[in-house]
Amino acid sequence: MNEEQEAAELEAAKKSLLMKILTKDAYERLGRVRMSNSMVAAQLELYLIQVYQSGQLAGSITDEKLKQILSVLTTDKKKTKIKRVVKKRKK
Repeated sequence: MNEEQEAAELEAAKKSLLMKILTKDAYERLGRVRMSNSMVAAQLELYLIQVYQSGQLAGSITDEKLKQILSVLTTDKKKTKIKRVVKKRKK
């Protein structure tokens, strides 16, 4: 039970911090990303918290800035394509 409480407190602290550093629109976008792709959302949240804690954050992160960060985080995954090679047999 103690671990569950700690996890809940950590999640609440993370949510509070994200609400502080993101504008309302950016926070809503993060929620939509979380629903569609939880792995990307977790990566994004970790990045935002690290930037905040390192003191590199100047002001709030707007929706446009969040879009830019998302595009950087997801570019590697978008470039990956699977090609299907079909070889024709000689008769």
